[in-house]
Amino acid sequence: MIEIIQSSDRHLHAETLDAIYRMRASVFKDRLNWDVRVENGREIDRFDDCDPLYLVSRNQETGRVEGGLRLLPTTGPNMLRDVFSVLLPDGEVVESPLIWESSRFAIDPNLATDGSRRLHAVTTELLCGIVEVGLLAGIDFVVSVYDARMARIFKLANCPADIIGVPTRIGQVMTYAGLFEISEEMRQRIASAGHINASVLNGNARYHAVAA
Repeated sequence: MIEIIQSSDRHLHAETLDAIYRMRASVFKDRLNWDVRVENGREIDRFDDCDPLYLVSRNQETGRVEGGLRLLPTTGPNMLRDVFSVLLPDGEVVESPLIWESSRFAIDPNLATDGSRRLHAVTTELLCGIVEVGLLAGIDFVVSVYDARMARIFKLANCPADIIGVPTRIGQVMTYAGLFEISEEMRQRIASAGHINASVLNGNARYHAVAA
């Protein structure tokens, strides 16, 4: 199930956020060798101070945090505009109250499978969670910066994106900026790919999604 943590109640979820930051360090630094800053085993950047909405996938039997991501409105600081603007055509910005940005999508590397061959259940749960939250919040699109590895995963999840600008090699990986439609049709496609038969949001998450 997907839980939501928003800025107003972050102090109630310090342990969960700590697990998210540690997982991000394991994924982005240790596994993918991205140029990210890790301190005390945690990957935290300045956008974590911009009141993001965190989506957390938690195993209902063990209570273990198995995946997560964050959502930010494009009307404020976001990674596409402030870090990866090279991906956008000259002079173009993505800024609208109806478009949010998804970033730091990660699943526990101990659970991960080869994304080129199989789709992990936590991945589709998080993708469905993004769409369900977006529908409840009344937004139209989610934008995201992602690499070729995630492009393969999106294809497996039947989660198409409209590419913005020109894909560019950043560091050692080809990097894309994509716009994802938030619609019931999109949710149904992802749910079908992940064999999901019901909402992935728990009651608390639904409340926070509407409040957002």
